[in-house]
Amino acid sequence: MRRDLDDPDWWRTAVVYQVYPRSFADGNADGIGDLEGLLSRVPYLERLGVDAVWLSPFYPSALADGGYDVDDYTDVDPRIGTLQQFDEVVAALHAARIRIVVDIVPNHSGSGHAWFQQALAAAPGSPERARYVFRDGTGEGGSEPPSDWVSHFGGSAWTRVPDGQWYLHLFAPEQPDFDWSNPEVREEFHRILRFWSDRGVDGFRVDVAHGLAKDLAEPLRSYPRISRDVLVDDGTDPLFDRDEVHEIFRGWRTVLNEYDPPRSAVAEAWASPSRLPLYARPDELGQAFQFDLVLVPWERDAFRRTIAECLDRARSVGASSTWVLSNHDIVRHASRFGLPTDVDLPAWLMTHGAQPAEDRALGLRRARAAALLMLALPGAAYLYQGEELGLPEVADLPFEVLQDPIWERHGHTDKGRDGARVPLPWTAEGGSFGFGDGGAFLPQPAWFADLAVEVQEGDPDSTLELYRSALRLRASLGDGESATLPDVRPSVLEIEREGGWRSVTAFGEATPLPPGEVLLCSAPLGDDRLLPADATAWIRDPR
Repeated sequence: MRRDLDDPDWWRTAVVYQVYPRSFADGNADGIGDLEGLLSRVPYLERLGVDAVWLSPFYPSALADGGYDVDDYTDVDPRIGTLQQFDEVVAALHAARIRIVVDIVPNHSGSGHAWFQQALAAAPGSPERARYVFRDGTGEGGSEPPSDWVSHFGGSAWTRVPDGQWYLHLFAPEQPDFDWSNPEVREEFHRILRFWSDRGVDGFRVDVAHGLAKDLAEPLRSYPRISRDVLVDDGTDPLFDRDEVHEIFRGWRTVLNEYDPPRSAVAEAWASPSRLPLYARPDELGQAFQFDLVLVPWERDAFRRTIAECLDRARSVGASSTWVLSNHDIVRHASRFGLPTDVDLPAWLMTHGAQPAEDRALGLRRARAAALLMLALPGAAYLYQGEELGLPEVADLPFEVLQDPIWERHGHTDKGRDGARVPLPWTAEGGSFGFGDGGAFLPQPAWFADLAVEVQEGDPDSTLELYRSALRLRASLGDGESATLPDVRPSVLEIEREGGWRSVTAFGEATPLPPGEVLLCSAPLGDDRLLPADATAWIRDPR
């Protein structure tokens, strides 16, 4: 049974389901997912058993970056719906005892935002330009960018405007960065947090939380790279994870605590292991994504070490751990686990998934095992839409249909993230497999028919029913925040949970299960309680 909606600590151990709205369900038959479609699928989410929905950006946007270029933070993109429909979604989710978390994008706006349009119309040095990062250029006549900073999507992080100045965009040119040293920017986002909290939103997922504070002192420091692997680990990096960002989030926490219960927040922050917990302190956002399981290979020692580190990291600041296997920015884990561990994923996508060949059966087997392993861990679990169907990456999208700005900005050498954003299959037939009567904005492969909700529903061996069973069991077994990881055998990972149950995952070879009642298993058991390789079982310890 889900927690009471008044529980202030619900987020610490919740199962949160990410809805990428344009790809979830299309209610008005225009090929793009929308709030009408989401509303129609609330019963599906209720039956799945999730505690909350995280709704990726639904704001007015030019879609230069899949909605993360926001033109108005307090409205709904008319292609997705209206504020009234948003209120209906919130009411329907709450009636089903499901909370709603919305994406907030504070590092940058869209270039169509009223503030940026005012900045373009204003003179250099004006208050309108001071909301963003405008600088004079270097070189003869200011014809060169103000610094060597580069964009996450490739190319320079600076674009020149007609009067000769340049503006900063660490992502696409359509995503100008705010200047968070400006008090007006800080107050505006406090207003935005209150706007959605007043409409019943339960929490916020904070995009690029590590990027708001920047060293903008002249002369701008050299920084000719964008890499998570070489961040300065002392809070003085020019662009990311600077100490000043925590003052910003302490201000946010003050706003979020105005509500009863307080609104939750989770940081999407790329920082070193020693600094990531700072974002999750109780006087800041309270929780931060730990993407560690996304980055480790399917190996027992790697999983065990990573889980132990994540638990210790969260415990150090009194936060709860967060677990993620897939999201809208990465290759789906059902494909990652079916590929060699050293494969270059962008290069693999450029071959349309042909080289090396994906072992889809192996990937699904490991994905099911990983799901039960993750859901057995203490803390919050974040699911990405479609993983409950066992969806792999759609790696063979034709080049001509790609929409991710990475494709253009990298000179057609990186396909980007569209393969994880293909609209979901709900039925085995129809022009969009039940996504919507008007087709789908990204082409769905024919094999989606075999993985559709309609096909899996009621099949006890399906991945969908495995997730439903796991979420029901997880709720009934209890969701405390402690676990131990006994070192049993070299190829086996056990997780002992309070309440007298455990998860057992066989990585390299089949293994006999310990005594106890088998509650759930990701694959059929062999004779004599033999757990197959690449499988996970949940066991109630003998009394």
